[in-house]
Order: sequence, then structure tokens, then C-alpha cells
Amino acid sequence: MPVEPATPEELAALGALIDRWAAGERETNAMLLAVDHDPAERRWYIRMKGEEKTTTTVWLTLRQRTVHYETYFMPAPEENVAACYEYLLRANLGLFAMRFAIGPEDALYLVGQMPFGAVDDGELDRIIGACWAYSERYFRPAMAIGYASVFKPR
Repeated sequence: MPVEPATPEELAALGALIDRWAAGERETNAMLLAVDHDPAERRWYIRMKGEEKTTTTVWLTLRQRTVHYETYFMPAPEENVAACYEYLLRANLGLFAMRFAIGPEDALYLVGQMPFGAVDDGELDRIIGACWAYSERYFRPAMAIGYASVFKPR
């Protein structure tokens, strides 16, 4: 059974939920560097400081039926391309509600989506936390494969 597109009122309510969640996080989460909102695109940019990566930015975008989330993971590998893709495809097996994907200019992203009705404060915490945790966990090994001659593992 197809899900009907969100009404303007539903979009506004979900936007308010994200704004409220982000305001609370700005006050309590030291890892959060910035939250920006582009109302025309129905998109939020949530930037966090990292350990393995300097920063991780998550884009939350309200679509007609879902909340889409993504984070830029790394540029397209320049060396050991097949091995880098294999590493990340195998990593997909252990990810919850996200996956590695090839995006514009062959860059690598972490992406996912969920229906509007599933989004609440806890799910926003999980989405943002998972984007950060997966970026931190897989970034250094993926870069060491895809940029082996210039990116050395610790």
C-alpha cells in the first residue's frame, strides 16, 4: 500500500521537531559544532567534530514521504579502488539503517532514509550518532586502502 506524501502541516511539524531537537543538542552536546537550516531545500546541516575525521556533516532532508540522511565519507579512491569498494561493501553488512554509496564525482557517502512517522528525538540521536560513529570507525581504514601511498594508518 503506497504511503501518501506528507502534507504541508506534517512537514512543518517534523521541521519543528528537528529544530527543537537541534536546539537541545546545541546546548548539551560538546561534539556539535553547528546546525544550519535551509528552509527552501527542507534540509538541515549538522556538523560535528571528529577524532579520525576532522568533522562529520550530516544532511537531514525532508522528502515527500521520508527523511533522507547522508554524510560525505571520503573522496573517490585513487588507489586499490576495487579493494576499497569491497571493504566498504562488506562493512555495509554491519551497518544499521545506513549504507555506503557512490555519489557525485564518485565520492563515497553514508546514506539512509526512514519514513516520517518513525522520526522522533531518539531516532534523530541514533541517525546522527550512527553517521558519526560509522564515519569514525571506517574512515581511516578506507583511506589507507584508497590512498595507500599518502594516507598511512596509525
